[in-house]
Amino acid sequence: MSAETVTEQTLPPERDNLLFLRSWMQDPLRAGAFKPSSPDLARAMAGQVDPSIPGPIVELGPGTGAITRALVERGVDPARLVLVEADPNFCTLLRRRWPTARVLQADAYGTPSLMRDFDAPAAAVVAGLPLLIRPPSQRLRLVMDCLRQASPGAPFIQFTYFVRSPVPAPRPGLRAHGSSMVWRNLWPARVWTYRLPRRLAEAA
Repeated sequence: MSAETVTEQTLPPERDNLLFLRSWMQDPLRAGAFKPSSPDLARAMAGQVDPSIPGPIVELGPGTGAITRALVERGVDPARLVLVEADPNFCTLLRRRWPTARVLQADAYGTPSLMRDFDAPAAAVVAGLPLLIRPPSQRLRLVMDCLRQASPGAPFIQFTYFVRSPVPAPRPGLRAHGSSMVWRNLWPARVWTYRLPRRLAEAA
Protein backbone atom coordinates (compact mmCIF):
# COMPACT_ATOMS: atom_id res chain seq x y z
CA MET A 1 0.00 0.00 0.00
CA SER A 2 1.45 3.38 -0.96
CA ALA A 3 2.11 6.20 1.50
CA GLU A 4 -0.47 8.28 -0.34
CA THR A 5 -3.14 5.60 0.16
CA VAL A 6 -2.31 5.28 3.83
CA THR A 7 -2.63 9.03 4.22
CA GLU A 8 -6.02 9.05 2.52
CA GLN A 9 -7.35 6.22 4.70
CA THR A 10 -6.12 7.72 7.96
CA LEU A 11 -7.37 11.26 7.53
CA PRO A 12 -9.19 12.63 10.59
CA PRO A 13 -12.95 11.87 10.72
CA GLU A 14 -13.70 15.59 10.72
CA ARG A 15 -12.75 15.73 7.03
CA ASP A 16 -15.15 12.93 6.14
CA ASN A 17 -17.86 14.60 8.21
CA LEU A 18 -17.38 17.80 6.24
CA LEU A 19 -17.55 15.99 2.90
CA PHE A 20 -20.73 14.22 3.98
CA LEU A 21 -22.31 17.47 5.17
CA ARG A 22 -21.55 19.16 1.85
CA SER A 23 -23.08 16.26 -0.06
CA TRP A 24 -26.17 16.31 2.17
CA MET A 25 -26.62 20.08 1.67
CA GLN A 26 -26.42 19.67 -2.10
CA ASP A 27 -28.90 16.77 -2.26
CA PRO A 28 -30.40 15.68 1.09
CA LEU A 29 -32.50 12.89 -0.38
CA ARG A 30 -29.62 11.30 -2.24
CA ALA A 31 -27.22 11.55 0.70
CA GLY A 32 -29.77 10.44 3.29
CA ALA A 33 -27.54 11.48 6.22
CA PHE A 34 -25.22 14.36 7.01
CA LYS A 35 -22.60 12.18 8.74
CA PRO A 36 -20.91 8.84 7.91
CA SER A 37 -21.86 5.68 9.78
CA SER A 38 -20.10 5.23 13.11
CA PRO A 39 -17.36 2.57 13.50
CA ASP A 40 -19.77 0.50 15.62
CA LEU A 41 -22.47 0.51 12.95
CA ALA A 42 -19.92 -0.13 10.19
CA ARG A 43 -18.56 -3.16 12.07
CA ALA A 44 -22.09 -4.46 12.66
CA MET A 45 -22.74 -4.27 8.91
CA ALA A 46 -19.43 -5.86 7.95
CA GLY A 47 -19.97 -8.58 10.53
CA GLN A 48 -22.78 -10.02 8.41
CA VAL A 49 -20.34 -10.71 5.55
CA ASP A 50 -18.33 -13.94 5.40
CA PRO A 51 -14.98 -13.11 3.71
CA SER A 52 -14.32 -16.81 3.01
CA ILE A 53 -17.18 -17.04 0.50
CA PRO A 54 -15.81 -16.29 -3.00
CA GLY A 55 -17.17 -13.61 -5.29
CA PRO A 56 -17.47 -9.83 -5.40
CA ILE A 57 -18.72 -7.87 -2.40
CA VAL A 58 -21.05 -5.12 -3.63
CA GLU A 59 -21.52 -1.99 -1.55
CA LEU A 60 -24.31 0.45 -2.41
CA GLY A 61 -23.89 4.06 -1.36
CA PRO A 62 -20.48 3.76 0.33
CA GLY A 63 -20.08 7.53 0.73
CA THR A 64 -16.65 8.21 2.22
CA GLY A 65 -16.09 4.53 2.95
CA ALA A 66 -16.90 3.96 6.63
CA ILE A 67 -18.44 0.54 5.95
CA THR A 68 -15.88 -0.14 3.21
CA ARG A 69 -13.12 0.27 5.77
CA ALA A 70 -14.89 -2.13 8.16
CA LEU A 71 -15.20 -4.72 5.38
CA VAL A 72 -11.46 -4.50 4.66
CA GLU A 73 -10.66 -4.76 8.38
CA ARG A 74 -12.84 -7.88 8.52
CA GLY A 75 -10.63 -9.50 5.90
CA VAL A 76 -12.25 -8.64 2.56
CA ASP A 77 -9.62 -8.04 -0.13
CA PRO A 78 -10.28 -4.53 -1.53
CA ALA A 79 -9.89 -5.99 -5.04
CA ARG A 80 -13.15 -7.91 -4.45
CA LEU A 81 -15.11 -4.74 -3.68
CA VAL A 82 -17.54 -3.20 -6.16
CA LEU A 83 -18.52 0.23 -4.82
CA VAL A 84 -21.62 1.77 -6.42
CA GLU A 85 -21.80 5.47 -5.58
CA ALA A 86 -23.75 8.31 -7.24
CA ASP A 87 -21.76 11.25 -5.84
CA PRO A 88 -18.74 11.98 -8.08
CA ASN A 89 -16.75 13.52 -5.22
CA PHE A 90 -17.18 10.40 -3.11
CA CYS A 91 -16.18 8.27 -6.11
CA THR A 92 -12.92 10.19 -6.45
CA LEU A 93 -12.19 9.74 -2.76
CA LEU A 94 -13.02 6.02 -2.82
CA ARG A 95 -10.70 5.43 -5.78
CA ARG A 96 -7.85 7.10 -3.92
CA ARG A 97 -8.47 5.17 -0.73
CA TRP A 98 -8.94 1.73 -2.32
CA PRO A 99 -7.25 1.85 -5.74
CA THR A 100 -7.79 -1.87 -6.39
CA ALA A 101 -11.55 -1.71 -5.75
CA ARG A 102 -13.97 -1.25 -8.63
CA VAL A 103 -15.77 2.08 -8.13
CA LEU A 104 -18.85 2.68 -10.29
CA GLN A 105 -20.50 6.08 -10.44
CA ALA A 106 -24.11 4.98 -10.85
CA ASP A 107 -27.58 4.98 -9.33
CA ALA A 108 -27.73 2.16 -6.79
CA TYR A 109 -31.17 1.14 -8.03
CA GLY A 110 -29.58 0.07 -11.31
CA THR A 111 -27.22 -2.33 -9.53
CA PRO A 112 -29.05 -5.56 -10.49
CA SER A 113 -28.34 -4.81 -14.15
CA LEU A 114 -24.68 -4.12 -13.36
CA MET A 115 -24.41 -7.43 -11.49
CA ARG A 116 -25.40 -9.38 -14.59
CA ASP A 117 -22.04 -8.44 -16.12
CA PHE A 118 -19.92 -9.63 -13.19
CA ASP A 119 -17.48 -12.48 -13.81
CA ALA A 120 -18.89 -14.29 -10.76
CA PRO A 121 -22.04 -13.97 -8.63
CA ALA A 122 -21.75 -11.58 -5.70
CA ALA A 123 -21.05 -13.07 -2.27
CA ALA A 124 -22.89 -10.24 -0.50
CA VAL A 125 -24.55 -6.88 -1.06
CA VAL A 126 -24.03 -4.25 1.65
CA ALA A 127 -26.13 -1.09 1.45
CA GLY A 128 -26.16 2.22 3.27
CA LEU A 129 -28.98 3.70 1.22
CA PRO A 130 -31.78 6.01 2.38
CA LEU A 131 -34.34 3.40 1.37
CA LEU A 132 -37.32 5.05 3.04
CA ILE A 133 -37.38 7.89 0.51
CA ARG A 134 -38.49 5.34 -2.12
CA PRO A 135 -41.86 3.54 -2.32
CA PRO A 136 -41.95 0.12 -0.64
CA SER A 137 -42.30 -1.62 -4.00
CA GLN A 138 -39.03 -0.10 -5.24
CA ARG A 139 -37.17 -1.04 -2.06
CA LEU A 140 -38.40 -4.61 -2.30
CA ARG A 141 -37.54 -4.85 -6.00
CA LEU A 142 -33.98 -3.65 -5.38
CA VAL A 143 -33.37 -6.24 -2.68
CA MET A 144 -35.01 -9.10 -4.56
CA ASP A 145 -33.32 -8.33 -7.89
CA CYS A 146 -29.88 -7.99 -6.27
CA LEU A 147 -30.29 -11.30 -4.45
CA ARG A 148 -31.39 -13.04 -7.65
CA GLN A 149 -28.10 -11.97 -9.26
CA ALA A 150 -26.02 -13.02 -6.24
CA SER A 151 -24.78 -16.41 -5.06
CA PRO A 152 -27.33 -18.74 -3.44
CA GLY A 153 -27.63 -17.81 0.22
CA ALA A 154 -25.90 -14.44 -0.23
CA PRO A 155 -27.09 -11.67 2.11
CA PHE A 156 -28.38 -8.21 1.33
CA ILE A 157 -27.44 -6.08 4.35
CA GLN A 158 -29.03 -2.69 5.08
CA PHE A 159 -29.29 -0.49 8.15
CA THR A 160 -32.18 1.66 9.26
CA TYR A 161 -32.78 4.24 11.99
CA PHE A 162 -36.16 2.64 12.66
CA VAL A 163 -37.02 -0.58 14.46
CA ARG A 164 -39.06 -2.08 11.64
CA SER A 165 -37.57 -3.47 8.45
CA PRO A 166 -37.18 -0.79 5.74
CA VAL A 167 -38.16 -3.47 3.19
CA PRO A 168 -41.56 -5.21 3.25
CA ALA A 169 -40.31 -8.41 4.92
CA PRO A 170 -40.35 -11.15 5.99
CA ARG A 171 -42.67 -12.38 3.28
CA PRO A 172 -43.00 -15.42 1.04
CA GLY A 173 -39.81 -15.54 -0.99
CA LEU A 174 -37.73 -13.32 1.31
CA ARG A 175 -36.24 -14.00 4.71
CA ALA A 176 -35.30 -11.14 7.03
CA HIS A 177 -33.39 -10.85 10.29
CA GLY A 178 -32.95 -7.70 12.35
CA SER A 179 -30.08 -7.09 14.76
CA SER A 180 -30.26 -5.47 18.15
CA MET A 181 -29.95 -1.68 18.15
CA VAL A 182 -26.52 -0.18 17.56
CA TRP A 183 -26.64 2.66 20.04
CA ARG A 184 -23.28 4.26 19.32
CA ASN A 185 -24.32 5.96 16.11
CA LEU A 186 -26.00 9.24 15.26
CA TRP A 187 -28.79 8.15 15.14
CA PRO A 188 -29.05 4.67 16.74
CA ALA A 189 -29.60 2.11 14.00
CA ARG A 190 -30.54 -1.48 13.39
CA VAL A 191 -28.99 -3.82 10.81
CA TRP A 192 -31.31 -5.93 8.67
CA THR A 193 -30.10 -8.94 6.70
CA TYR A 194 -32.21 -10.35 3.86
CA ARG A 195 -31.82 -13.65 2.01
CA LEU A 196 -33.75 -15.63 -0.54
CA PRO A 197 -34.94 -19.04 0.65
CA ARG A 198 -32.44 -21.62 -0.60
CA ARG A 199 -34.81 -23.15 -3.17
CA LEU A 200 -35.51 -19.74 -4.74
CA ALA A 201 -31.85 -18.72 -4.64
CA GLU A 202 -30.78 -21.88 -6.45
CA ALA A 203 -33.55 -21.45 -9.01
CA ALA A 204 -32.44 -17.87 -9.69
